[in-house]
Amino acid sequence: MVRTPGFHPGNPGSIPGGGTKEYSYFRNEVEFLLTITSLIHFISSLIMQGTIKKLTDKNFGFISVEGESKDMFFHANELVGVNFSELREGDAVTFEVKDTPKGPAATQVSRA
Repeated sequence: MVRTPGFHPGNPGSIPGGGTKEYSYFRNEVEFLLTITSLIHFISSLIMQGTIKKLTDKNFGFISVEGESKDMFFHANELVGVNFSELREGDAVTFEVKDTPKGPAATQVSRA
């Protein structure tokens, strides 16, 4: 619930003459829970999983993603919670995808 204090011209949630009015963004608790559940599924779908396929001596590498024909590029600057030197080919990782001028690349890369 959100409370709007007093009267605010142009604000349909305010009450002329002062006071407050309660209103909800959701019709009921079930609608709220369904919305939260949908958001959780959406966010988790943005996080991908893969395997380190190749590491180079220039602080970048490639992640193999099951079902994808192309490997995902990543740079050491995109690692979270792990150093580039600690990674090994075959390590499972999670990551997000960002668009770059050269195509999609992995960001927020961490060990799975």
